[in-house]
Amino acid sequence: MSIEILSIRQIKAARALLAWSQVDLAERSGVSYPTIARLETNDGPLGGRRETAIAIRSALEAQGIQFLDSGEVAAGPGVAMKP
Repeated sequence: MSIEILSIRQIKAARALLAWSQVDLAERSGVSYPTIARLETNDGPLGGRRETAIAIRSALEAQGIQFLDSGEVAAGPGVAMKP
């Protein structure tokens, strides 16, 4: 799955699985809290710079999050913990 198709809902769901706040994600990804908060005010695809999306995704995947695309989940893109 490419970085461009990550959605805000997937980011929020991943944070929920990890019981992370926006501050936790900011600290672990190296992306500022105001940027995380701004990105999460929208819905739809994760916006912002590609480097920001890579940092967010990497931080979440390092904790066992797996991003699923619509081909893997009938309801559309989602997230899961890696087994």
